[in-house]
Amino acid sequence: MYITIEEAAEHLGMPVIQIQKYVLEGRIRSVHDGEQFLINKAQFGLYFEQLEALKQQIDDWRNEPLPPDRDIKDED
Repeated sequence: MYITIEEAAEHLGMPVIQIQKYVLEGRIRSVHDGEQFLINKAQFGLYFEQLEALKQQIDDWRNEPLPPDRDIKDED
């Protein structure tokens, strides 16, 4: 039901420090059991899906062709 920050970092392929930062900022919801922060798997899954969607949007934006420049005059 819950995973540790280390497990979340391993699954995302991100540094543990960055996941800790996201937890402390509130980007990833977690509970503190007195020793460590635990992330609910459902919340982690939702965050991971949103992260992947954002990456896809950025890739789509980068791959979008540039519109032709209207200011270019063909001088033959």
